[in-house]
Amino acid sequence: MNAAGIDVSSRKSMVAILRPFGEVVKLPFEVCHSAEDLSALAQQLKSIEGETRVVMEHTGRYYESIAKVLHEAGLYVSVVNPLLIKEYGANSLRRVKTDKADAMKIARYALDNWQICETILLWIRFAIISKPSTASFSLPPSSELQAPTILLRFWISLFLESANALTALFAVTARRVVDFAHAFWHVDCVRKQSLNAFSERYRKWCKRHGYFFKQANAEEIYTLAKNAVVLVPKSDVTKVLIQEAANQLTSISRSVETYRTEMERLASMLPEYPVVMQMYGVGKSFGPQLMAEIGDVRRFERKQALVAFAGIDPMPNQSGEKNIRSNKSSKRGSPYLRKTLFNIMSIYLKCAPQEEPIFQFLDRKRLRENPTTFT
Repeated sequence: MNAAGIDVSSRKSMVAILRPFGEVVKLPFEVCHSAEDLSALAQQLKSIEGETRVVMEHTGRYYESIAKVLHEAGLYVSVVNPLLIKEYGANSLRRVKTDKADAMKIARYALDNWQICETILLWIRFAIISKPSTASFSLPPSSELQAPTILLRFWISLFLESANALTALFAVTARRVVDFAHAFWHVDCVRKQSLNAFSERYRKWCKRHGYFFKQANAEEIYTLAKNAVVLVPKSDVTKVLIQEAANQLTSISRSVETYRTEMERLASMLPEYPVVMQMYGVGKSFGPQLMAEIGDVRRFERKQALVAFAGIDPMPNQSGEKNIRSNKSSKRGSPYLRKTLFNIMSIYLKCAPQEEPIFQFLDRKRLRENPTTFT
């Protein structure tokens, strides 16, 4: 009997194969989530002498393509709760957290629980189809934006193994991803035609929506589509779900732009508007948002009062002779103001403007031997 433990991640997985009494059949090795590599993995597992069972963790949607390919190849595949793997074998003094160690741990779990590791059956196909559709109808009214977002993530899982590849091609433009999902709602919309035919269709799509066309992008999308594992067949149900989600996100995006324009108009009428807009990292979105969250700044008598209102003041921790000066933020103020300030500070850290006094202050803090909490 052979136990194959697979530690699943977004774009690749680690595989380890063991036999009873600690015999190592295959040392941990990496497998990419492409159709070709997964098919090769299935053939490799089937070529091992004796019965082979594959065990992996139930990690979001990442495991579905691997489980589908191995199950359709005739292998015994079991998907277990990650908590069971985490609690298993916790009798060691050392704490090792690597993909190779996790794959070996999952394989040992499969050997020790050989009889209770249930195989996945046709429910995986039902789960793949029903998850996004039920999510769009089970959300409360206050989560109207979550339903189309979940469906678009579902489309990304149909088209690619992760969102990173597609968003990198589109320069992280969410609007372009939504428009692309509406036109190419299934992976077969790309790979069922030749590269030249898809490139021409993609060029016309870019021209129609006002996007810049690059032949390299078309070729990379086509290659990704060729290597993608199809989880859901191309059907009218899938088309309706994806295209309606794209329509909803497009409508919501237009509404947000309308609200943002109105917020900027109202903010421009306030006397502090020019001062706020001159701040580094503050634009037409963060400027009105920052002013709205602070409100009338004249109501704060001291700067410490504004810091406390944002909840970024360090909590005092003094008792007797103990007086700890570096403490966590209180987080007792407005969470929305903290989020806005966090986004602005993220721009400072990402762009690193060397001549900005605020960045120079943050840089000095980071270069200190014992840096304190940024407040």
